[in-house]
Amino acid sequence: MESLRATGYSLPDAVCDLIDNSITAGARNIWLNFHWAGADSWASFLDDGSGMTEPELIDAMRIGSRSPRESRDLSDLGRYGLGLKTASISQARSLTVATHTAEEREIHTRRWDLDHLASSGEWQLLNVPVESVTEEEFDRLTELEHGTLVVWAKLDRLVGDVGNDNTKARRQFHDALRGVEEHVAMVFHRFMVGRYSVSIHINEQPIRPWDPFLADEDATQRLSSETLGSSDSGITITPFVLPHHSRLSGERHRAAAGPAGWNAQQGFYVYRNRRLLLPGDWLGLGFMKEEHYKLARIQIDLSNSSDHEWEIDVRKSRARPPLLYRDDLRRIAKVVRKRAVTVYRHRGKTIARSVRNSPVFVWNRQVKRSRVSYVINREHPFVRDALEADFTDSRRLQQILRLVEEYVPVQQIWVDMAEGDESQSQPFDSAQEREIIGMIRAFYSAFINAGLSHEEVLERLGATEAIGERFELVEPTVDALLKERVDE
Repeated sequence: MESLRATGYSLPDAVCDLIDNSITAGARNIWLNFHWAGADSWASFLDDGSGMTEPELIDAMRIGSRSPRESRDLSDLGRYGLGLKTASISQARSLTVATHTAEEREIHTRRWDLDHLASSGEWQLLNVPVESVTEEEFDRLTELEHGTLVVWAKLDRLVGDVGNDNTKARRQFHDALRGVEEHVAMVFHRFMVGRYSVSIHINEQPIRPWDPFLADEDATQRLSSETLGSSDSGITITPFVLPHHSRLSGERHRAAAGPAGWNAQQGFYVYRNRRLLLPGDWLGLGFMKEEHYKLARIQIDLSNSSDHEWEIDVRKSRARPPLLYRDDLRRIAKVVRKRAVTVYRHRGKTIARSVRNSPVFVWNRQVKRSRVSYVINREHPFVRDALEADFTDSRRLQQILRLVEEYVPVQQIWVDMAEGDESQSQPFDSAQEREIIGMIRAFYSAFINAGLSHEEVLERLGATEAIGERFELVEPTVDALLKERVDE
């Protein structure tokens, strides 16, 4: 039992293994509760699933209660018959389970206690009295028509031997819970939406699902799905290219980064029975996680009969594609990565969706002697208008533009993005309203001087970054500008 503690479970992985059992038991509500009390801290997991009879409970507490080679129900998220035990004792020295079914209202309890095993030297699964279970949580179980309660005590791996007033340990305890919440939101996001959704709470707060594919965003590109292999053990692949960050709100963009950040979350997402096993990985197919591919995320769906060929481990946190699929997966990845780069390079462009269908770029990318540089587009109406204005020294303006071009901090920008600083400001993100109004006036004049009609200018303003986000300011600003010209 002590050796089984070294299976490598993290706290989030261990929690997800218990949630697997609840979902397999048909639970629609799952409550996670982590209580800080220093060395006496505990965690509980309550669900309204079908519950277990006493013989079923005893069997569930056996180590390796089922062979991984057994055929399983299609909805079964388990495999080895180890999850409840190994996940629990990886974090706690005491595991108590209390349960009852709808047909048999009597609550049955059993406990594994590692300290008792060490002192007795015998495999004694304790038949503990119900009052030894956390009283408040036990009361909640009795109120359910059926369900199961799992309690972790002696949290030596999470808390250790500390006092209740240890501020640092308490802060680390609550920081760990944030990691649990993020991981659960990601792993079970497909169960938490739809007609038969599962509701999961942590310390009485609902956990909101995190969809890595931003499927509800209009700008997300969902490419054609592809099925490989047989209908019984094959896989379905659905590629997504996420929107450029200029198409997302700041809050939405930060949330879409996921627990590990934008760069780390790119790649394949491997699911078994809608349960996420591997979040963002190129599966050893020869691709690196690089900044310009961060918008590529690809969903793979496996059946629960594919564990062996995909080398799914006990913790359900590793998967390796069989040789049969590797070439196809590499082919699909190349297509999606190429599409992701195209979207990523939108940065620095202002694309005008005008009737002339002509894009207007603030920056032009040029390649000379295999070196890439970026120059300001002198044909941009706003820039051209400034260059043609009656300045005292137009040569000095040209020099200023050259200086700006030569010192574009390309390397620093790449480093900032690669390090996960995804809170970078958007164009005019911190600008005050009067600055936006000033830009609208300047852009309007420049576009009119370039020969565009009033309607075409309005359409271009609506497609311009920052100004398009504040389009409610365009009409009154333009009306005021036109009125001024009439008055003059």
